[in-house]
Amino acid sequence: MNVVRLTSDYVLTAFDCGDSDLNEFLLEDAKHFLEKRIANTFILEDNGCIAAYFCLLNDKVSRVEVTNSRWKKIKDSFPEGKRFRSYPAIKIGRFAVSKEYQDRNIGSMLLDLLKDQLNTQVSQSAFRFITVDAYLSAIHFYQKNGFVELSLKEEDEHTRLMFFDMMELG
Repeated sequence: MNVVRLTSDYVLTAFDCGDSDLNEFLLEDAKHFLEKRIANTFILEDNGCIAAYFCLLNDKVSRVEVTNSRWKKIKDSFPEGKRFRSYPAIKIGRFAVSKEYQDRNIGSMLLDLLKDQLNTQVSQSAFRFITVDAYLSAIHFYQKNGFVELSLKEEDEHTRLMFFDMMELG
């Protein structure tokens, strides 16, 4: 298995993770997001099959979205003179594992790989957090992988904003 970045000439094959929204994003929207510079999509390939994918885009963690107690913890992790109204983040826009590869711990392994690569690769821009608008059914998965809910209230009925602090990686 290897992770490759989606390009405009990448030939997408069938993909079914059991969620039509996630399937449609990969097959119908991912290249458009790439072209419009909204998000980059990465594909986990296994012998010509798409085992999983995720997409990344820029984000921020801001006071507006966070409970008072959570914001205090975030704010207190920065020195007094370096406290801002928001902090840079990378958002996982979509994250899906094909039905054929589910229940093999592929999702957690892929998240670990992503965290490691983001932590070790030098980029042109810095960030402190990884965020995700987790489907309610996926909250436990993200919690198991070190993510914490930013807000206990549901902004909408389908997702919950969660984050991972990259400083936890050391």
